[in-house]
Amino acid sequence: MERGERPWGTYTVLEENKNYKIKRIEVNPGQRLSLQMHHHRSEHWIVVSGTAKVTCGDRERIININESTFIPIGSNHRLENPGVIPLTIIEVQSGEYLGEDDIVRFQDDYNRAGNEEETLP
Repeated sequence: MERGERPWGTYTVLEENKNYKIKRIEVNPGQRLSLQMHHHRSEHWIVVSGTAKVTCGDRERIININESTFIPIGSNHRLENPGVIPLTIIEVQSGEYLGEDDIVRFQDDYNRAGNEEETLP
């Protein structure tokens, strides 16, 4: 299984095929992912532990255990852990291309916005 360490936590790829990828994403307390979008995939997030603060477009909402949200292709979005325990979500990506380089970052707490290696032109 592919596992990635990030400044905000970790991700583990649980299953992958041509049209979908399933990940477990763990976000440390008080941390958040970049405000980003994808050109080629949508994402469905299911909270399995902790509480998520989700930004999608101009909406912010709190997602609790056993709740989910859908992120359409091309939507600006962000995942945040406002709690004091680790946040764990299951992410189901679907689309024509699922590579990690299909990330356009608009704002990032870890100075990765505009990083050529992780941002499509």
